[in-house]
Amino acid sequence: MARRVAKDTPLAEIILRRYEKPHNLEGRELIKKLCLSIGLLQPGDSRDVIVDVFQVLIEKKEELSTKDIETAVIANREKHNLELIGITPPNIRRQLKRLKSLFLIETNHTLYRISENATLLELYEEKIKKYYLDSIVSRVKEYFEAVSETKE
Repeated sequence: MARRVAKDTPLAEIILRRYEKPHNLEGRELIKKLCLSIGLLQPGDSRDVIVDVFQVLIEKKEELSTKDIETAVIANREKHNLELIGITPPNIRRQLKRLKSLFLIETNHTLYRISENATLLELYEEKIKKYYLDSIVSRVKEYFEAVSETKE
């Protein structure tokens, strides 16, 4: 009989990276570094459509459909002389889902916007730091405590 292997699926996860201070960065490069810092983009990854999707939502400050986002992403990539790869509707939706999973954006039926029209700093403080990060850190602490108790 085949053995079943339990799949360890995390309830939540976040990747945090520390880079140099954002002194001389602006526009797309600043948003790209933010995406790298919170794990939405991997270092050296050439497929960085998430940067454009996030930038469009930040700059437009209104509810946008996936088609509006796709059109604006194409314009943004052309403006920065970047290849138009990865700009398919399924990939745009996947990137939106990733932004939504970090509580950075929200949906209203088929429209997307920055969550609660809040500033990114407010979202970081209220959603990521207080809710998401604290819950992960406290659970990791529980594992440390449980292992410590079994060793003593």
